[in-house]
This record gives sequence, C-alpha cells and structure tokens, in this order.
Amino acid sequence: MYLCTMTNKKIEVVDWGIMDYATAWQQQEAILQQQIENKKNNLPTTNTLNFVTHPPVYTLGKSGNIDNVLISETEMAEKEIQFFKTNRGGDITFHGLGQIVGYPIFDLENFKTDIGWYLRTMEQAIINTLAAYDIKGDRSEGETGVWLTPNDKVTARKICAMGVRCSRWITMHGFALNVNVDLNYFNHIVPCGIVDKKVTSMHQELNIAVNENEVKEKIVAAFTSLFQ
Repeated sequence: MYLCTMTNKKIEVVDWGIMDYATAWQQQEAILQQQIENKKNNLPTTNTLNFVTHPPVYTLGKSGNIDNVLISETEMAEKEIQFFKTNRGGDITFHGLGQIVGYPIFDLENFKTDIGWYLRTMEQAIINTLAAYDIKGDRSEGETGVWLTPNDKVTARKICAMGVRCSRWITMHGFALNVNVDLNYFNHIVPCGIVDKKVTSMHQELNIAVNENEVKEKIVAAFTSLFQ
C-alpha cells in the first residue's frame, strides 16, 4: 500500500492479491458506500486504485445479453468457472489468473464530473502502459476499452475490457488488462457482446511472459500522469 500525490489530491494504491469475485465486489461496495456517507456528512472523500486478480469467473453487465454466454452452468462447474450478473456497465467478460484487474474507486468531484471523460482517461492510461512495451493500443469508435488495430476487420482484437458503475460521482468496477491470461476461456463467450473482434493479451503480442508487477507499476505511473 502506498500513496501517489496528484495536484493536491491523493490516490491510494492497494493490491488485494488473488481474491474471489464476490469478496472483491463486496469490498468495492463497502468502500463506495463509505464515500457516499462521507459526502452526506460533508467529510473528505478518498480515491483508491485497487488491483486484484480473480480466479476464473465470467461476469455479465447489467445491460448484457445472456445469449453471449456460450457455456452451460454445468460446464462452468466442471471447469471451475464462476458466473455473476453484476451492476456494472458493459456485457459479458472473463476474469482469471494472468489478468490485471483494476477497480478505481474515485470521487470524480475531485477530478471531473464526466463519465465519458473518466472512461476515455482510463483508456488512455492503459494505452500509455502498453506503449511502454511497444504495443500500440487504440480506441474503437463507439466501443469502450482498449484495442489493437480496431479498424481492421481481420486483425482487430481487444486487450483491455472496461465497465463501470457510478453513484453520486463515486466510481467502482473498472478495467481488466489481459497480460498472461489463458485466452481459451474467452472461447466460451462472445466477449463484450462483440462478434467481429477477437481478444488478445500482452503475452500473445510479445510472445513472452510479462512481469505483472512491473505492468502494475506502469499503470500507476499512467494514472498519476493523467488524473491531475
């Protein structure tokens, strides 16, 4: 646990390690509710960037289509994959070992009260992180997240999914960056409900195992630079 000072604002960076999805969701909700109580009582709010790695789990956003889940509950149980319907935006995605999940619980009144700005800034943080590894991340028009060659129908592939919830300008949920994750898990869903784009990872793009702690450090540096 350590602190990053950002133009008279502080972001606390916490690594929860490997944690099941339900526990992490409960922890997020508890932090969010505490921040809302602080606001109601005119007390200062805090900003935390929480890193976590989940055991295999599929999560479906509140507006997601269950038909994008291509695997039965029985098959999930056999493969020891959990499933949750969540209160974040977005559709179906996968979380698992080798993936860096970030849950920024930020009070946007400390930065800018604009969800679109928040998502674009979070995307830029991941784009900047990937650039440090000579991977050219990009945006896909009308789609949230970070992609590689998004305008090429043959090679377009997603490397980082995003989905958030915001209450009284306090954010939760966040991003999932594929670092060394087993991409075969994505074969059992239509990732993010998008049928014409593939999924990739830093490992697949670089053909090497990537140091995940080093990637987290670069993500923190990118957030520090952008959320000023």
